[in-house]
Amino acid sequence: MTECPPPVSMTAVEHRTVPGDITVARYAKEALVDLDWLEHRLSDDSIRIIEVDEEAAHYRETHIPGAIGLDWRVDLQDPVRRHFLGPEAFGRLLGSRGISNDHLVVAYGDRNNWFAAYAYWYLRYYGHDHVRLLNGGRERWIGDGRPTTAALPEHAPATFTVASSDETIRATHQQVLSGLEGSNVFVDVRAPQEYSGELLDLPGCSPEGAQRSGHIPGAKSVPWAHAVNEDGTFKPADELRELYGRKGVPHDRPIVTYCSIGERSAHTWFVLHELLGARDVRNYEGSWTEWGNLVDVPIEKGFTG
Repeated sequence: MTECPPPVSMTAVEHRTVPGDITVARYAKEALVDLDWLEHRLSDDSIRIIEVDEEAAHYRETHIPGAIGLDWRVDLQDPVRRHFLGPEAFGRLLGSRGISNDHLVVAYGDRNNWFAAYAYWYLRYYGHDHVRLLNGGRERWIGDGRPTTAALPEHAPATFTVASSDETIRATHQQVLSGLEGSNVFVDVRAPQEYSGELLDLPGCSPEGAQRSGHIPGAKSVPWAHAVNEDGTFKPADELRELYGRKGVPHDRPIVTYCSIGERSAHTWFVLHELLGARDVRNYEGSWTEWGNLVDVPIEKGFTG
């Protein structure tokens, strides 16, 4: 999608496993599960596993047994409005795949969980808090030699009802524009070449449609990959706090994350909001594809944050 080079850190994630329970890491919330935990529960019908990849063909080739494949382009986007699904459509989608409001949803995917984090954010936005992210994602599961299959799951249809949406975790372009002169901290999670305006899209990645390059005025450059280890797992909380503190991202001010289309910024939203417990963090899902095409909105180039 965009930042194609892999992360380079080799620091191990600190965690401890509580027998019979979800992985408990030294994070603000229990938002992650580890590979062992999930492998031991593949037959648990109270859990629904979803795989959301940048490249949907990966799911068709092989996936975790029982995992439901969601195509972010086809399933999670409204093709007419170029927007994510409304509440009724989202409920119908999940229900048709066998996911109910009672299920614990475990999301994972390729690219170190870019689109899995987006799906996690999507579920939280529509009020489903019973959701976790698989630490390490698809590549780590397969690399460890864990069970996989090409067989499609056979889950009976279920009822998933969206009762409300959490607008406190989402930013619109109007909110971004009005926040430029306020106390908001904008975090640009794209590659440095995208942030500086040197490139619109990285070599080898799909173009995403923005006409102008650069970044939102005053935004801090904190590439998403700085938050993960070489194997795709998340860095320990103390390292993450040090990283964002060093980059000038205080947790006591409103934070807006953005990238190109909202998936990498959902990954950083997950780190700041779920793992570190920052209270006011919003994902701008329109991101640079929207902002870079808007008329009469300001941009900056070069390294300013």
